[in-house]
Amino acid sequence: MPVTMHDVALRAGVSIKTVSNVVNGYPHIRPETRERVEEAIEHLGYRLNTTARNLRTRRTDMITLAVPELSLPYFAELADSVIRAAEERGLTVLIEQTSASREREVEVLTGRRRHLTDGLIFSPLALGPEDVDLLTTDAPLVVLGERIFDAPADHVTMNNVAAARAATLHLASLGRRRIAVVGAHEGELVGSAALRTEGYRQGLEAAGLPYDPALVGEAGLWHRSTGAETMARLLDAGVEVDAVFALNDAMALGALHALHARRLDVPGDVALVGFDDIDDVKYAVPTISSVDPGREQIARTAVELLVERIAGSGTPFRRVVPGSRLVGRESTGDVPEGGGEVVAAVQPGGTEEVAPRS
Repeated sequence: MPVTMHDVALRAGVSIKTVSNVVNGYPHIRPETRERVEEAIEHLGYRLNTTARNLRTRRTDMITLAVPELSLPYFAELADSVIRAAEERGLTVLIEQTSASREREVEVLTGRRRHLTDGLIFSPLALGPEDVDLLTTDAPLVVLGERIFDAPADHVTMNNVAAARAATLHLASLGRRRIAVVGAHEGELVGSAALRTEGYRQGLEAAGLPYDPALVGEAGLWHRSTGAETMARLLDAGVEVDAVFALNDAMALGALHALHARRLDVPGDVALVGFDDIDDVKYAVPTISSVDPGREQIARTAVELLVERIAGSGTPFRRVVPGSRLVGRESTGDVPEGGGEVVAAVQPGGTEEVAPRS
């Protein structure tokens, strides 16, 4: 006879409901209870009939992650972290690439594919505060990115302003006085570029340095190529630069290329800090200092919140800000004797309840 959930419950000394919660990935179970149930499942060789369960519960055990562009290393690494966190919950992740297109972002939220999975982790770029009604849905949803949506949904964001301020202040603490920023978006009021540029301005002010528009390098898409082009444009215009804060690591890598092409030493002539702490910056020459915004925690928290919503959690919606840190490497001379990295906390994380508009 096939092993049943009842058999597992008897061996583990728990209720059938508890066994069901374990096999369905419900998060709020004591570790020792989960361990007993998993031992019973392994010993008895229990196999969940997922087809029957999905027909009964209308669950697919799949979630969607919608991101702007997988060619950007940050989003590729975020997707990897989300996939690993989801696999621990027995979930499969379907990836949607929106290319930062408003039409495709709307399609992710309202199109027919929306109902093919149990929930959505969504990182929008093209939508704005005026689109808040699109995020008002009964389907499980977790929003990633900037705090621009006053919507009834769980939201995982990052310390953009505080982290950018800390990066700029760190460059100033090294004695740099002509700190350029690469990746600004002229006229942007919300979004990563606007927030990180504001942090840059605050850092200059805190260091007693003037804000010079000539040091602000505008860029469109945040790619290596645009970072190189923006850095080259600043240098070719004769702008005096002794430090660079790139608003993401892809542009930091491009800026480094442009500096090398002009035979400028990093960090001797120009110090460099990026943002996102992607894997590539650890292998650049020199290695690049960067802000770690808590990407791993962002991914895990998003999956945990979504699993709770899928399970029917009635708790208030939450806005979670993971802690961030500045990782110093060779591009700022922050290398301890014997090599390695220098890590400094930027700001601790926190959680608050969301009070959506009435």
